[in-house]
Amino acid sequence: MCGICGELRFDGELPNLTRLTGMMDNLARRGPDDAGYYQEKQIALGHRRLAIIDLSSRAHQPMHDDSLGLTLVFNGTIYNYRQLRQELQKLGHIFQSDGDTEVILKSYAAWGEKCVTQLHGMFAFALWDSAKQQLLLARDRLGIKPLYYTKTKNYLRFASTLPALLKTGEIDKTLDPVALHHHLTLHAVVPAPRTIFQAIRKVSPATTLTISSEGQVAESHYWQLTACRPAQELSENQWIEATRERLKTTVDSHRLAADVPVGVLLSGGLDSSLLVGLLAQQQPENLLTFSIGFDDAPQEKGSEFEYSDQVIARYPTCHHRYHIKNSEVLTRLPEAIAAMSEPMVAQDAVAFYLLAEQVSQQAKVVQSGQGADEVFAGYFWYPLMHAATGSISERFSSYYFDRSHQEFLATVTPDFHGEDYTTDLITNLLTRAHADTFLDQVLRMDVTMLIVDDPVKRVDNMTMAWGLEARVPFLDHQLVEFAAMMPPELKLRTGGKYPLKAVARDILPHSVIDRPKGYFPVPALKYVRGEFLTFMQTVLNSTACRQRHLFQRDYVEKLLAAPEQFMTPLKGSKLWHLALLESWLQQFD
Repeated sequence: MCGICGELRFDGELPNLTRLTGMMDNLARRGPDDAGYYQEKQIALGHRRLAIIDLSSRAHQPMHDDSLGLTLVFNGTIYNYRQLRQELQKLGHIFQSDGDTEVILKSYAAWGEKCVTQLHGMFAFALWDSAKQQLLLARDRLGIKPLYYTKTKNYLRFASTLPALLKTGEIDKTLDPVALHHHLTLHAVVPAPRTIFQAIRKVSPATTLTISSEGQVAESHYWQLTACRPAQELSENQWIEATRERLKTTVDSHRLAADVPVGVLLSGGLDSSLLVGLLAQQQPENLLTFSIGFDDAPQEKGSEFEYSDQVIARYPTCHHRYHIKNSEVLTRLPEAIAAMSEPMVAQDAVAFYLLAEQVSQQAKVVQSGQGADEVFAGYFWYPLMHAATGSISERFSSYYFDRSHQEFLATVTPDFHGEDYTTDLITNLLTRAHADTFLDQVLRMDVTMLIVDDPVKRVDNMTMAWGLEARVPFLDHQLVEFAAMMPPELKLRTGGKYPLKAVARDILPHSVIDRPKGYFPVPALKYVRGEFLTFMQTVLNSTACRQRHLFQRDYVEKLLAAPEQFMTPLKGSKLWHLALLESWLQQFD
């Protein structure tokens, strides 16, 4: 719902307000409704507001409570803020506003750093405690809201986006070789706390950082996901009914936490269609829905209108349907790339950017189906991994890694060679305790790490670039905790997401439920040819690319000569992967 930034000095100097306002200006699109900053000696906090809850000036940020000695900047939504408010009032706290921001402030006053365990929602915030002379940075359990920072011996700076930090002009842009290995192996995922730049880090999901005025940092992880069967075994019908009730509760809580209308991004797939069906039952009038499509390619259709139209036929919503031509996709690529906090290669990043532009003219808040495939095992590679043999890392990497370690070494120049960092990371994550089976381990890792820095980050970046907040009910942490206890075999049935399909039987047309798994298609970025190939040739043959000396030229030329022959196991273009990374680096050099 907003953009936040700030600076804490450790050297006795005052924060540079020119740099602070530069970060705020860079975040303006995330929060077009209001702006403000607060400074107290060595701390300065900045905020750009997208007004969604308590639209009045009483919810202005930074929010300062002089009596408590606390100041807060916050991005996100707390879905249980009304319940917490009542609890805090019983403890004697008096509120001056009606929104969720002040609830965080008073929660910290009541419970200290443990207040994050009381918050049910998506959030990233920074809270200055003047009495303790310390700054608290916090991020929600699933990392839905981003928070980047850079720390030197003299200061710590933080912001909602990486480009906002770069606006301060004092960032070393040396590439992180470990992050580069992850990026080119894990479908552009660079797990927290790393980013592609060595000097910039991000707060990990479910984590708080407490920074003293002298620069000491204490890190605390306040939540972890377990994937074990419950003590009391449930029947199939009990699992399905429990899923139904939790979905209804979750979707409704995400709808009610707003003082503006909440719409739905309707792709035509099961997940977003199910959201429409559930919301239409609770809010039968004036539900806003939005669909987007692109030009077809010979191998793939560019839209799923045939399915989204069936949902709209059953639930006559206030529907908006957009078709984007390939020529516009190519023209708008540079600005979509500029909106990325980190380089993201998934083709639907551009789709979300162009869709959000249109949707933001009609709504401020939408629900999105992101996360359902990871939580309920909907992707095609899950059953393949489940049936595979070999070591844990082999069963995963064979179906997920974009390239092997040997191919990575052939992709980048020797300056960036090193160990097989990604296999080491994945092995460590998959062998952690409190997961009953291999697929439990995979799904837990996907939900708590891989999805955070791919689809979740993509949705946040591309929608907030237009002042549009996207909520992801399938990543509500209570729903995720429940689904993690479910037997993987139940999720995998009928090609995946069986519990969601069962819930949808009396809500959606069966043709939408039983259709083949679809994706947000932009075929021109998958089957590279014509003007799109020319664009990638120009980027990868540019002087900037050659002087960067990142990619081995023979590998680049091999991909340019036959782009459609080189696809990743997840069916992405390896050429687009390289071109996107280089384009992003050129944007911010």
